[in-house]
Amino acid sequence: MEHINLVETFSEFKEFKNIDRETMMRILEDVFKHMLSKRFGSSDNFDIIVNIDKGDLEIWRNRIIVDDSAVEDPNTQVALSEAMKTEPDFEVGEELSEEIKLLDFGRREILAIRQNLISKIQEYEKDNIFRKYKEKIGEIVSGEVYQVWKKEILVLDDESIELILPKSEQIPSDFYRKGDTIRAVVSKVEMNNNNPVIILSRTSPVFLERLFESEVPEVYDGLISIKNIVRVPGERAKLAVESYDDRIDPVGACVGMKGSRIHGIVRELKNENIDVINFTTNSSLYIQRALSPAKITSIVIDEPNKKADVYMKPDQVSLAIGKGGFNIKLAGKLTGYEIDVYRDTDVDNEDVDLQEFSDEIDQWIIDELKTIGCDTAKSVLNLNVQELVNRTDLEEETVNEVVRILKAEFE
Repeated sequence: MEHINLVETFSEFKEFKNIDRETMMRILEDVFKHMLSKRFGSSDNFDIIVNIDKGDLEIWRNRIIVDDSAVEDPNTQVALSEAMKTEPDFEVGEELSEEIKLLDFGRREILAIRQNLISKIQEYEKDNIFRKYKEKIGEIVSGEVYQVWKKEILVLDDESIELILPKSEQIPSDFYRKGDTIRAVVSKVEMNNNNPVIILSRTSPVFLERLFESEVPEVYDGLISIKNIVRVPGERAKLAVESYDDRIDPVGACVGMKGSRIHGIVRELKNENIDVINFTTNSSLYIQRALSPAKITSIVIDEPNKKADVYMKPDQVSLAIGKGGFNIKLAGKLTGYEIDVYRDTDVDNEDVDLQEFSDEIDQWIIDELKTIGCDTAKSVLNLNVQELVNRTDLEEETVNEVVRILKAEFE
């Protein structure tokens, strides 16, 4: 009966744990050899024959036949008189092979064998998962959302292996329900209390790089190299690309005809704005490209301190800074320079649209000034402080600060 129970156990683990035949046989042999060593002192003289498909398991003990008075180790030697009970023709020096029945073991040993088997298979599974995903670090994987928690999402892959997507690794606009399909890059794999923990990421620059590899054949083939990637997940990203083939336009290849290639990537990243620029070792040109779509008029680079002062027309400043300051911040990270933007007001009578000061003056203040017809810097400066206070709902302190900012523009 215990033989049948063990065979059922073997079949159960082979079916549900997806362990190959050779591995299962090795685990079984290890488990039984461990048990035999505990009972007999050594398992070196035992043969274990496993046939998982048929459910057969045989244990044979091999002992050398010696004279009755010469038996020193009952596990490896057997007396001639005892051997002759099995076969009368046996002689000293021959080998006796006897089958050890599972019935010979007690119930407690049978249970210990089963428990050891369960433990070994679980250990193998954990090691197998760890090794599998350790090799997948930096690769994109897909899975199904199984559970959504406040701080993380539990994802199951096609083999029902548990993956974790922390809130910190999700794009801010990501929203998933149970059953949704999710794509992310494997960012970290570690063992925690002997359990493999697989961390995914959708905010890593590596995720964006792998998306380009999947959408742009030239990147996958190595004809186009991605030199650097910087991101504010869900908002904006910048990529510097370089082609090793003069016939290939790296930016055009990455964007695709009418944006066909980049469109799928943008959609995957929840409409993240992606700027693809040509990489160059010319620092001035590199910074100029990184600040796109803004156009600059001149640039002064402090190479030792990695600083760059960029001058541009007033209507280009807001483009250079970008929504939330993301454009200039990412340009700095991409190029490795600390970038400061200045309005280029070489022409004395040049006026500046009030909206261009949105990086220094709150939008509600600008809107308040526009309600009284002040759309430009000089139209505000043409009125005195008291008149501005009387005609708007702004406090005198606020008006003084606005005037100070606007005057600085023309100094």
